[in-house]
Amino acid sequence: MSITKEEALKYHSEGRKGKIEVIPTKPCYTARELSLAYTPGVAEPCREIEKNEEDVYKYTAKGNLVAVVSNGTAVLGLGDIGPHAGKPVMEGKGVLFKRFADIDVFDIELNTHDPKEVIRAVQLLEPTFGGINLEDIKAPECFEIEEELIRTMNIPVFHDDQHGTAIISCAALINAAEIAGKDLSELKIVVSGAGAAAIACCNMYMLAGVKRENISMFDTKGHINKTRTDLNKYKAQFAQDIVYKDLADAMKGADVFIGLSKGNIVSKEMVKSMAKNPIVFAMANPDPEISYEDAIDARKDIIMATGRSDYPNQVNNVLGFPFIFRGALDVRARKINEEMKMAATKALAELAREKVPEVVINAYGGKEFSFGPEYIIPKPFDPRVLWYVAPAVAQAAMDTGVARKPIEDMNAYKEQLQERMGFSTEIVRVMVHKARKNPKRIVYPEGEEEKIIRAAHSVYDENIGLPILLGNENVIRNKIKELGYEENIFEIIDPTKSPKVNIYAEEFYKKRQRKGVTKKDALDMMKIPNYFGAMMVELGDADAMLSGLTSHYPQTIRPALQCIGVKEGFKIVSGMYIVIIKRRIFFFADTTVNVDPTAEQLAEIAINSAETVKMFDIVPKIAMLSFSNFGSAPYPQSQKVAQAVQIVKSKRPDLIIDGEMQADTAVVPEKLETEFPFANLKGGANLLIFPNLDAGNIAYKLLQRLTDAIVIGPILVGMKKPVHVIQKGDTERDIINMSAIAVVEAENAKQ
Repeated sequence: MSITKEEALKYHSEGRKGKIEVIPTKPCYTARELSLAYTPGVAEPCREIEKNEEDVYKYTAKGNLVAVVSNGTAVLGLGDIGPHAGKPVMEGKGVLFKRFADIDVFDIELNTHDPKEVIRAVQLLEPTFGGINLEDIKAPECFEIEEELIRTMNIPVFHDDQHGTAIISCAALINAAEIAGKDLSELKIVVSGAGAAAIACCNMYMLAGVKRENISMFDTKGHINKTRTDLNKYKAQFAQDIVYKDLADAMKGADVFIGLSKGNIVSKEMVKSMAKNPIVFAMANPDPEISYEDAIDARKDIIMATGRSDYPNQVNNVLGFPFIFRGALDVRARKINEEMKMAATKALAELAREKVPEVVINAYGGKEFSFGPEYIIPKPFDPRVLWYVAPAVAQAAMDTGVARKPIEDMNAYKEQLQERMGFSTEIVRVMVHKARKNPKRIVYPEGEEEKIIRAAHSVYDENIGLPILLGNENVIRNKIKELGYEENIFEIIDPTKSPKVNIYAEEFYKKRQRKGVTKKDALDMMKIPNYFGAMMVELGDADAMLSGLTSHYPQTIRPALQCIGVKEGFKIVSGMYIVIIKRRIFFFADTTVNVDPTAEQLAEIAINSAETVKMFDIVPKIAMLSFSNFGSAPYPQSQKVAQAVQIVKSKRPDLIIDGEMQADTAVVPEKLETEFPFANLKGGANLLIFPNLDAGNIAYKLLQRLTDAIVIGPILVGMKKPVHVIQKGDTERDIINMSAIAVVEAENAKQ
């Protein structure tokens, strides 16, 4: 990846300067809200905290706030550039905390080289922060600073330059040693570099099982051995009896090279002199101690890692610190101890052995990854790192007695982490839990597609449903084999060869014989997966169908309507999206099917959508939207909406509905209560019925593209049996979520 100087400067200076801002988490728009946020309302939490200091975690952001503290003496390979020049890095660190673990950060730059002043300044910050991340402070002062802060403070203190690299590279070393067929206790390790990161790495390796006497460490003056008299106490721990004349001498027969120094100091010949299946972690950045190209050219049996993102096995600290702090904050740990660090290491090592999900593959340009020499640590954009590492750290904190707020249900905690980052949503997890109680048979007409196979495997693995894949059996089985899945978990049917095709064709012919379909037409159509799958659902050989990944929307709906049809008592189907924005949940309908519905059709859409909303254990509160507020603009378009409201009220008096109303009236409770107190939508609406397809489609797409809203769907509403349309851009997780919704719908229909 190439980034120019101009691009970097423009990125940091355009618009709002820098990379961070502070945003209120509570509404602060009205005079009343401001009075609650500040005086006089703020006095109440102050009084409670005065009585019990622990309540500071209840009434303030302390529990999710970390200070990134630096004096700019060892910045990013730039050296001692000072606190001002180091500030962009500290802001960047804050961005990473937020992006990967939803932790808020204030960056604190201290204008001092005196470790005692740094220590005192940080100690005074304890009431403000839930944790302290020390950053870019040079050795050996960083050791003294961290040790004293850990000793004297009652919140987690973590120097990422030391322990971040140590944790990540140790996870990589554990996996590399396994692949190389070597025992950690027997590894002969050569380390170039003797600063904070190198010493912390070696300490972590020893915790994992490496022997101190097998570590040969080099600083700028050469090999660290017992003949030297210039060693500080941290380096002296690694002084050996043996004396190596230089790095090349030490690397002969070595199993592992760890580079934490500077670029281009290791030659091909030095790598060639290493033992069988050598492990080389050249982590100097941006120029490794030996280039990736030279290293793999020197040895075909090498296991190589660098600090760069453009080569396999990037040792990136972002795999560690956000998730370590997340776990520590969530149990309100007093410190981050060695057991918590090792728990993070082992969690990362274990995750690298798991099958890589599609979301990660997509993040890296579609490239496949599997455990082996080119994949020994997870990728930074693997969202699973959060709910692997943070719970492991939290559990270790509880096990070692440093947690002040233990987690009672670790599975629930993992789900909360997933929800926190938007990977999954609470509303979808409700459906997943419901689906697991009564898994159903789900037919996927696009069974040859790899994404469908991956999703279907997860649907089976998570006990959501029993997948049925349609398509060429040989093609599907070969892809299942390539993906490393067990074949017997899938039912595979080729519609062109199925003995059921004639039965389905006959039944379809009975339905459509007066609509222009001949027996031959019916037989030909049943060989089309979408028709075959829809008839499986209609005749009870499957409970639900999902399709649309490779076809246009009508190509999925049309077969479903012709084979299954609309729910009894209704005349149309409609499309609905779930929109989650700023932790509020809305349902938008109709967004995909009906271009210009009549008043009667709008009423049907509202009633059917309300029943679907109930599946999510949510009470529907329906707003029928228009450009008019309760007759303020009496045009035919708005009068149609008002008429639809009356139809719903007459047919379903149990439903909470009102309109016609403008969109802001529907979603801003204060506006509704102040200007239209007669309306019965107390607290605002959650189900928004749009007057036509233009409005609905435009609304959800604008929210999807211009905001951070999570948009789930479309959910096809009004079918007699569950059929849902997945879209071309849907991820594996989207398909899994829709499968869960379909299973719950099938169970509801059965009951």
